[in-house]
Amino acid sequence: MLPQEVIRKKRDGGELEPAEIAFFVRGLTDGSITEGQAAALAMAVFLRGMSRAEAVALTLAMRDSGTTLRWDGLDGPVLDKHSTGGVGDKVSLILAPLLAACGAYVPMLSGRGLGHTGGTLDKVEAIPGYTGRPDLEHLQRVVREVGCAIVGQTGDLAPADGRLYAIRDVTATVESIPLITASILSKKLAAGPQALVMDVKVGSGAFLAGLDEAQALATSIVEVARGAGLACEALLTDMDQCLGRTAGNALEVAESLAVLRGEPADARLLEVTVELTATALVLGRLVPNLDEGRRLARDRLASGAAAERFARMVAGLGGPGDIVERPAAHLPPAPVVRPVRPAAAGFVSAIDTRALGVAVVELGGGRRRAGDGIDPRVGLAVVRAIGERVGDGEPLCEVHAADGAAADACAARIRAAFTVAETAPAPVPAIRERLA
Repeated sequence: MLPQEVIRKKRDGGELEPAEIAFFVRGLTDGSITEGQAAALAMAVFLRGMSRAEAVALTLAMRDSGTTLRWDGLDGPVLDKHSTGGVGDKVSLILAPLLAACGAYVPMLSGRGLGHTGGTLDKVEAIPGYTGRPDLEHLQRVVREVGCAIVGQTGDLAPADGRLYAIRDVTATVESIPLITASILSKKLAAGPQALVMDVKVGSGAFLAGLDEAQALATSIVEVARGAGLACEALLTDMDQCLGRTAGNALEVAESLAVLRGEPADARLLEVTVELTATALVLGRLVPNLDEGRRLARDRLASGAAAERFARMVAGLGGPGDIVERPAAHLPPAPVVRPVRPAAAGFVSAIDTRALGVAVVELGGGRRRAGDGIDPRVGLAVVRAIGERVGDGEPLCEVHAADGAAADACAARIRAAFTVAETAPAPVPAIRERLA
């Protein structure tokens, strides 16, 4: 085969055969396909799209471009969850140990922050000593012994996706739904789960803000996953406000630990976490229905079983064994903490959630360019939700910053992101839709 003929066929609207897709992915992996050729095919797919059969073939070929993990001999199902990302989305930190406490095994491959959205890998690496990129033997040992491990993708897993994504990132082809689908699922499939639950965010703070786009992506992921032999369901969840009360790496870890300790939790964060957990438990056949899944999830949170799994996971990956009991002894605090007060008292009626995420990036809690370091201390806390009253002593949020100048600049952005009205708006559901 010739790469240019594969590109030509897709450019002209043809449907690629599995053998043609496998040929191209092998070339991505061994370097025989040039960056120009990879960029050309990515743009052809972006403009022409892919059928479900093509997307399945691309996903499987990228999965098979590297190592695939096997989990023989376990006494429970291997389950996973993936989110498209949002501001304050810390669900994975709670869900992975919670699933483990319910009898599942969770090898969760997570990413770094992307644009205005935070990354789960950055969050766990705010814990001193935590090894976010262990070798595969270490990963498998922790999962078998503890039940869960939240880590980053290694070069052994789906390497073709790593190369193709880097090219898409600089050629304006990231937003292609077939390519997003294959990128997510190839990595997840390489980790060897039996079932996957997807959290597709929708709203002002999401990667895909529009409902139609989010529905299309969720449908694509569910159908392609099933075509690749992976049980999958998706929830569309709201990202028109921060999920939970914090945004920023160490702050989000601290909030997650409070939830795991059974302390009063943000209702929306708890609802989304429990619903995703229950869905995964049904897919893994650990419970017969969603109601039983919700009951089991809440029981394992209340009992401390999920917190115990988190503590063992952190210790197994090099972090402090007392992180759950003594987070303040390990998570770095910001030097400057300031409340941001509204111009006038009232009720929060709308939030530009993307602007909150950008504010965290500008504080140093995210990356302006790939390869930048991040400051785990900074971010937002006590973030108010839509419908809550502010003013009269109640701030919009607290800014945690490295210095006073950064705090002042962030405060101006925060005030502009919140709309305050005289009356409270109708409640916004945390879970918009389910695609079963």
